[in-house]
Amino acid sequence: MTSFGGGGTDLVDWNLAVSTAARMTRPGPEVSRDEARAAVAELRRHAEAAQLHVNGFTGLDNGAADTPVLVVDRPGWIRANVAGFRELLSPVMVRMRERRSAVPGGAALTAVGSKVTGVEVGMLMSFLSSRVLGQYETFAPPTAGLPARPGGGRLLLVAPNIVQVERELAVKPHDFRLWVCLHEETHRTQFTAVPWLRDHMEGEIQGFLKESDVDPGTLVERFRQAAQSVTGRAPESGADSGRGLVDLVQTPRQREILDRLTAVMSLLEGHADYVMDGVGPAIVPSVAEIREKFTRRRAAGAGRLDRALRKMLGMDAKLRQYQEGERFVRTVVEQAGMTGFNKVWTSPNTLPTKEEITDPEKWVARVRPAAG
Repeated sequence: MTSFGGGGTDLVDWNLAVSTAARMTRPGPEVSRDEARAAVAELRRHAEAAQLHVNGFTGLDNGAADTPVLVVDRPGWIRANVAGFRELLSPVMVRMRERRSAVPGGAALTAVGSKVTGVEVGMLMSFLSSRVLGQYETFAPPTAGLPARPGGGRLLLVAPNIVQVERELAVKPHDFRLWVCLHEETHRTQFTAVPWLRDHMEGEIQGFLKESDVDPGTLVERFRQAAQSVTGRAPESGADSGRGLVDLVQTPRQREILDRLTAVMSLLEGHADYVMDGVGPAIVPSVAEIREKFTRRRAAGAGRLDRALRKMLGMDAKLRQYQEGERFVRTVVEQAGMTGFNKVWTSPNTLPTKEEITDPEKWVARVRPAAG
């Protein structure tokens, strides 16, 4: 098993989080060895083919030759995401650990608390590991058995979840797998074709975390409550039911950063949906059926997952991001064409604001004349 370091000296025992998640995670749908091999091989072929389709539709050169495509099982997804989580949270965890070490008995409290939180985080990751179909993991560095492009970045396709959903929806496996790959390849293209995007988002997230100035125990407790809410181990009513990490750590500057992050996440998710639906009809014969069934499933199953994301990250529900972001992209392309829309990738200054996501004409009026 990959070691993530830290152990009891961190506020989250990441190794315990991984082992807890791996122990609790269900293996996925029953498939024969031949079926499993065939699914993995097909997903790899579709991921490669999707690069050309996404590039042709968006006009973006994905430059993704050095970005690994990993077809993983649920434990593999957990290991990869815990590595990314730990990387992103490292600066704030260091600050909080230093503060707690200065308190009498703080080291002992940290050691005990890190294990409790590690278990809770592991439970959260176990739950999510059965829900995610694919993911462009932007920030995680290479780890043992999980390569990444220089500086971080890899595309994950979670084979058992894809097979499970295609069976639940009763859709054609070949079509559904390609459809999923189109969405995830769009995310990979966003970050590989736009070199500044990763550093910009990491800077925003780190800026948000650096602004936090709360008691370490309080922040860890909120993280634990967020994990409990998504795993169904916490009540959904009461004084604390609507409170999360961001409710405690937000400052005026954090609110500004959060608005920008919400806008860019809406853009990225909406763009992926728009591309997937734009490319789909030409290469996925049953795309209309897939979209209809998947949209119903997404809406019906979004509640608990979205609540957890809101509690932990303070962002709007992911379902709303898909809807508002897709509407923004579609409106801008209709008014300015794909070339005009692609000016969104010019610099951080041309990214839409949270207000512009819901009012695309404002973005067109602001960016199009200045961009030429």
